[in-house]
Amino acid sequence: MPAKIRLQRHGRKGYAYYHIVIADSRAPRDGKFIERIGSYNPNTNPATVDLKFDRALYWLTTGAQPTDTTRNILSAEGVLMKKHLLEGVKKGAFDAAEADKRFEAWKLSKEANVNKTKEQLATEKQAAAKARLAAETEVNKAKAAELAKKKAQAVAAEAAEAAVEIPAETPATEEVAAE
Repeated sequence: MPAKIRLQRHGRKGYAYYHIVIADSRAPRDGKFIERIGSYNPNTNPATVDLKFDRALYWLTTGAQPTDTTRNILSAEGVLMKKHLLEGVKKGAFDAAEADKRFEAWKLSKEANVNKTKEQLATEKQAAAKARLAAETEVNKAKAAELAKKKAQAVAAEAAEAAVEIPAETPATEEVAAE
Protein backbone atom coordinates (compact mmCIF):
# COMPACT_ATOMS: atom_id res chain seq x y z
CA MET A 1 0.00 0.00 0.00
CA PRO A 2 1.77 3.18 -1.15
CA ALA A 3 1.05 5.87 1.43
CA LYS A 4 0.75 9.52 0.46
CA ILE A 5 0.88 12.66 2.56
CA ARG A 6 -1.74 14.90 1.00
CA LEU A 7 -4.38 17.53 1.56
CA GLN A 8 -8.03 16.76 2.21
CA ARG A 9 -10.35 19.65 1.32
CA HIS A 10 -12.88 21.00 3.80
CA GLY A 11 -14.82 24.24 4.18
CA ARG A 12 -17.24 25.92 1.85
CA LYS A 13 -17.01 27.11 -1.70
CA GLY A 14 -14.49 29.92 -2.03
CA TYR A 15 -13.24 29.45 1.55
CA ALA A 16 -11.42 26.15 1.69
CA TYR A 17 -9.16 24.85 4.41
CA TYR A 18 -7.36 21.53 4.36
CA HIS A 19 -6.51 18.62 6.62
CA ILE A 20 -3.06 17.14 6.10
CA VAL A 21 -3.57 13.38 6.07
CA ILE A 22 -1.77 10.13 5.43
CA ALA A 23 -3.82 8.13 2.95
CA ASP A 24 -3.55 5.25 0.54
CA SER A 25 -2.71 6.68 -2.85
CA ARG A 26 -5.68 4.84 -4.36
CA ALA A 27 -8.21 6.39 -1.94
CA PRO A 28 -10.32 9.36 -3.10
CA ARG A 29 -9.15 12.86 -2.16
CA ASP A 30 -11.72 13.38 0.59
CA GLY A 31 -12.19 9.70 1.35
CA LYS A 32 -10.72 7.24 3.80
CA PHE A 33 -7.37 8.11 5.36
CA ILE A 34 -4.94 6.44 7.74
CA GLU A 35 -4.05 9.35 10.03
CA ARG A 36 -4.63 13.08 10.24
CA ILE A 37 -1.37 14.85 11.03
CA GLY A 38 -2.35 18.49 10.73
CA SER A 39 -4.29 21.26 9.05
CA TYR A 40 -3.58 24.04 6.58
CA ASN A 41 -5.58 27.26 6.30
CA PRO A 42 -4.56 29.41 3.31
CA ASN A 43 -7.24 32.02 4.09
CA THR A 44 -5.17 33.76 6.76
CA ASN A 45 -2.21 36.02 6.08
CA PRO A 46 0.29 34.41 6.44
CA ALA A 47 -1.23 30.95 5.94
CA THR A 48 -1.78 28.96 9.14
CA VAL A 49 -0.28 25.49 9.43
CA ASP A 50 -0.88 23.24 12.43
CA LEU A 51 1.25 20.13 12.09
CA LYS A 52 2.13 17.16 14.30
CA PHE A 53 5.85 17.39 13.60
CA ASP A 54 6.82 14.01 15.05
CA ARG A 55 4.12 12.10 13.16
CA ALA A 56 4.98 13.82 9.88
CA LEU A 57 8.64 12.97 10.37
CA TYR A 58 7.74 9.36 11.23
CA TRP A 59 5.65 8.95 8.07
CA LEU A 60 8.36 10.49 5.89
CA THR A 61 10.98 8.12 7.32
CA THR A 62 8.70 5.11 6.75
CA GLY A 63 8.36 5.97 3.06
CA ALA A 64 5.18 8.05 2.68
CA GLN A 65 5.44 10.31 -0.36
CA PRO A 66 4.16 13.89 -0.02
CA THR A 67 2.31 15.60 -2.84
CA ASP A 68 3.83 18.79 -4.26
CA THR A 69 1.80 21.13 -2.03
CA THR A 70 2.37 19.10 1.11
CA ARG A 71 6.07 18.90 0.27
CA ASN A 72 6.16 22.72 0.28
CA ILE A 73 4.26 22.82 3.60
CA LEU A 74 6.52 20.20 5.21
CA SER A 75 9.58 22.05 3.93
CA ALA A 76 8.36 25.34 5.37
CA GLU A 77 7.68 23.68 8.73
CA GLY A 78 11.13 22.07 8.81
CA VAL A 79 10.12 18.42 8.60
CA LEU A 80 12.14 17.82 5.45
CA MET A 81 15.13 19.64 6.97
CA LYS A 82 14.97 17.43 10.07
CA LYS A 83 14.72 14.31 7.89
CA HIS A 84 17.73 15.46 5.88
CA LEU A 85 19.74 16.03 9.06
CA LEU A 86 18.76 12.63 10.46
CA GLU A 87 19.96 10.97 7.24
CA GLY A 88 23.27 12.80 7.69
CA VAL A 89 23.51 11.36 11.19
CA LYS A 90 22.82 7.85 9.84
CA LYS A 91 25.59 8.24 7.28
CA GLY A 92 28.00 9.46 9.96
CA ALA A 93 28.56 12.93 8.53
CA PHE A 94 27.93 14.45 11.98
CA ASP A 95 26.43 13.44 15.31
CA ALA A 96 22.88 13.93 16.65
CA ALA A 97 23.87 16.90 18.81
CA GLU A 98 25.24 18.72 15.76
CA ALA A 99 22.05 17.88 13.85
CA ASP A 100 19.90 19.30 16.65
CA LYS A 101 22.06 22.43 16.81
CA ARG A 102 21.75 22.98 13.06
CA PHE A 103 18.00 22.41 13.15
CA GLU A 104 17.52 24.88 16.02
CA ALA A 105 19.58 27.50 14.16
CA TRP A 106 17.43 26.98 11.05
CA LYS A 107 14.26 27.14 13.11
CA LEU A 108 15.28 30.43 14.77
CA SER A 109 16.09 32.04 11.43
CA LYS A 110 12.77 30.82 10.02
CA GLU A 111 10.83 32.25 12.98
CA ALA A 112 12.69 35.54 12.65
CA ASN A 113 11.70 35.78 8.98
CA VAL A 114 8.05 34.97 9.78
CA ASN A 115 7.96 37.55 12.58
CA LYS A 116 9.55 40.14 10.29
CA THR A 117 6.90 39.44 7.65
CA LYS A 118 4.09 39.73 10.21
CA GLU A 119 5.48 43.03 11.49
CA GLN A 120 5.80 44.34 7.95
CA LEU A 121 2.19 43.41 7.19
CA ALA A 122 1.01 45.09 10.39
CA THR A 123 3.00 48.23 9.53
CA GLU A 124 1.57 48.31 6.01
CA LYS A 125 -1.93 47.87 7.43
CA GLN A 126 -1.43 50.79 9.83
CA ALA A 127 0.00 52.96 7.05
CA ALA A 128 -2.97 52.15 4.83
CA ALA A 129 -5.36 53.03 7.66
CA LYS A 130 -3.58 56.37 8.21
CA ALA A 131 -3.72 57.09 4.47
CA ARG A 132 -7.45 56.31 4.39
CA LEU A 133 -8.00 58.57 7.40
CA ALA A 134 -6.04 61.42 5.81
CA ALA A 135 -7.95 61.04 2.54
CA GLU A 136 -11.26 60.99 4.40
CA THR A 137 -10.24 64.12 6.35
CA GLU A 138 -9.41 65.92 3.10
CA VAL A 139 -12.75 64.90 1.60
CA ASN A 140 -14.57 66.11 4.73
CA LYS A 141 -12.70 69.44 4.59
CA ALA A 142 -13.64 69.83 0.92
CA LYS A 143 -17.28 69.05 1.71
CA ALA A 144 -17.26 71.52 4.62
CA ALA A 145 -15.76 74.24 2.38
CA GLU A 146 -18.36 73.54 -0.31
CA LEU A 147 -21.15 73.66 2.28
CA ALA A 148 -19.82 76.93 3.73
CA LYS A 149 -19.66 78.39 0.21
CA LYS A 150 -23.27 77.38 -0.48
CA LYS A 151 -24.42 78.82 2.83
CA ALA A 152 -22.58 82.07 2.11
CA GLN A 153 -24.23 82.26 -1.31
CA ALA A 154 -27.63 81.54 0.24
CA VAL A 155 -27.11 84.27 2.87
CA ALA A 156 -25.96 86.70 0.16
CA ALA A 157 -29.00 85.85 -1.98
CA GLU A 158 -31.33 86.39 0.98
CA ALA A 159 -29.63 89.69 1.75
CA ALA A 160 -30.00 90.76 -1.89
CA GLU A 161 -33.68 89.81 -1.83
CA ALA A 162 -34.18 91.69 1.41
CA ALA A 163 -32.40 94.73 -0.05
CA VAL A 164 -34.67 94.64 -3.09
CA GLU A 165 -37.82 94.27 -0.97
CA ILE A 166 -36.90 96.99 1.53
CA PRO A 167 -36.69 99.86 -1.03
CA ALA A 168 -39.99 98.74 -2.53
CA GLU A 169 -41.63 98.80 0.87
CA THR A 170 -40.12 102.16 1.86
CA PRO A 171 -42.14 104.29 -0.63
CA ALA A 172 -45.30 102.52 0.42
CA THR A 173 -44.65 103.36 4.03
CA GLU A 174 -43.94 106.97 3.05
CA GLU A 175 -47.28 107.16 1.28
CA VAL A 176 -49.04 105.77 4.32
CA ALA A 177 -47.21 108.29 6.48
CA ALA A 178 -48.17 111.14 4.12
CA GLU A 179 -51.88 110.42 4.34
